[in-house]
Amino acid sequence: MVEGRCMKCGTQREMENPKIVQTARGGYMAKGKCIKCGTNMCAILSKDKAEKAISSGEATKSF
Repeated sequence: MVEGRCMKCGTQREMENPKIVQTARGGYMAKGKCIKCGTNMCAILSKDKAEKAISSGEATKSF
């Protein structure tokens, strides 16, 4: 699963329904919801990790 930091809980957690997006500068970011509290979460990923998450079915591609 794709993990990110929840700003409300203050912990590193798995994301619910993560989506991989491409930033304006060409980087990759995973966006999703916190499983515990429902707050928006994000995590900056390398190209390799983003492609691995998409190909394994952990996240969906939205760019």
